[in-house]
Formats: sequence, C-alpha cells, structure tokens
Amino acid sequence: MTYPTEPLFPREIFRKLAQPLQHPEALCWDPPTQRIYCGGEGGQIYAVTLEGAIEEVANTGGSVLGMAVDAGGAVYACDWHRGEVVRVTPATGQVETYTRGTADMPIKDPNSPVFAEDGTMYVTGSENPAIFRVAPSGQTVVWTTEVGGYPNGLTLSAKGDSVIVAQSHPEDFEGGRVWRVPILSDGSAGPAEVMAEFFHAVPDGVAFDIEGNCYVAHYTPDRIDRINPDGTVMTLVEDWEAVYLNAPTNVAFCGPNLEFLAAACVGEEFLAIADVGVRGLPLHRPHLT
Repeated sequence: MTYPTEPLFPREIFRKLAQPLQHPEALCWDPPTQRIYCGGEGGQIYAVTLEGAIEEVANTGGSVLGMAVDAGGAVYACDWHRGEVVRVTPATGQVETYTRGTADMPIKDPNSPVFAEDGTMYVTGSENPAIFRVAPSGQTVVWTTEVGGYPNGLTLSAKGDSVIVAQSHPEDFEGGRVWRVPILSDGSAGPAEVMAEFFHAVPDGVAFDIEGNCYVAHYTPDRIDRINPDGTVMTLVEDWEAVYLNAPTNVAFCGPNLEFLAAACVGEEFLAIADVGVRGLPLHRPHLT
C-alpha cells in the first residue's frame, strides 16, 4: 500500500480530551445528552462532555471495548472479560446482559457493535472469529465467519447495505485489512470483499463521514488513515512520538453537527479530538424496549 509523503494534517490537529481515563478502547456519541460514552479496562462506563468533564456512570465489573447507544440513551458495551454485550442504563448505573452469542458459539472477545436502522445489531467476536447478528429481541445468530483473522471494529455503509469491518490480524498478510460484507435482502451475509490493505499496521476501528470517506484507526502505528470512495488510501494523521495519538483504537464523529473526529487512545489515558473539516455520517440509534 502506498501512502503520501506527508499526512493530510499535522498531528497537532488533535488535542487531548478527558484525562485521566483508564485506557479507553472505544467510544460513541449520544446526541441528546451531547456526551461521548467510552469505556475503561476496569469496567468503567464514562460519560465525557466536549469540555472534557468526566463522569463514571456505571461499571460492568469487567473490561469494556466497543459500544453503541440507542434512542433511549441506553449504552450497549462489549465486555471481553464477561464475554457478552451488556446494556447499561446511564441514569441508574444498571448493567444487564444483552447477548452472549449463541448456544453453539458463545462470543469470544466481543469487540465492537453497530446498530442498523431496524434495531438489528451486528457485533464482532474477535477470537471466534465471527460477526454475530442480534435481533432487537436479543435473539442472536452467527452472521458470518468469512472475514476471519480477528474481526475488530465495525460500522455500516452509508446506505446501510453493508457491514464494514476492520480485520486486525489476517493469517495470510503482514498487516491488516478493512472488509465490506454485503447485507442481502433476506438479512444474510453476502460474500466479503477487501476494501483496503494496510502493510505492517493493525487496523482497529472504522467510521464514515458524509462524503463517503472511511476513517481507519490503527492500534499500531499511531495513525489514522482514510479510505476514499474510489478506494484510494491516504494518511490523515500520524503521530510518530505517540503524543497526540497513542494507540488509537476506535474513532467516532461527535459534536452538535458531528463536526469533530474523536479517537480512543488505549495506549494512554485520554481521548483525542480534532476538526478534520468534514461532518460525520450519523449512526442509527434505534428505539428498543
């Protein structure tokens, strides 16, 4: 993979937000409360304002990875220690199981969830490796095992017709990939296809802007790349000293108009946030009971 000589932005475009956090792995934006939710390796569910104020609203008792939020403000967090996706009520701190996978295939290392418009959740089980499909009732099926090699962060395409997933550890390539998996008319998974490959990198999280660009955060090196709609790849920003970005694992757009790109820096104790000149693609926040 060829990258430009210089990243599109200097690393200083990012600033630190909300410190200290216990090695946040992922984050999501809740528009009604104007807060970023992120997790900690000690089970913390943090609510963070754009001014950097931190509140621990719950604790799962495990270790939190990816998360999503519904229209009612409930947070759905992947907890690798518990081996399940939990539903958290921030107002009360209540934590309950949402899914553990299937009877035949429990989720191993639940890593990242995303909601479709109808309330269906797609969630990665990185060590299975598999992507699970969870109905609004919580009923869970194994959606696909085709990606393999530690499927990690995921999101939906702008049309909602594909799951886009970062593959951190392919067995046949010295680096990582981002895949597109079509959602067929009957809800099943179509044939997976590679969107991009990243040599000697570990892609972790993905997010789209409204122009169709896909942002890819790498656990290592400390870099965020951008896959353009035509498939070309450009480096958005790279921090060779890991000062402004330190093992960025997941990215999400946030702010009143989704004008900021935020990254969870699991190698440190902060979120990184920047204005990259484009608005993010809104994520689905379904009404669930």
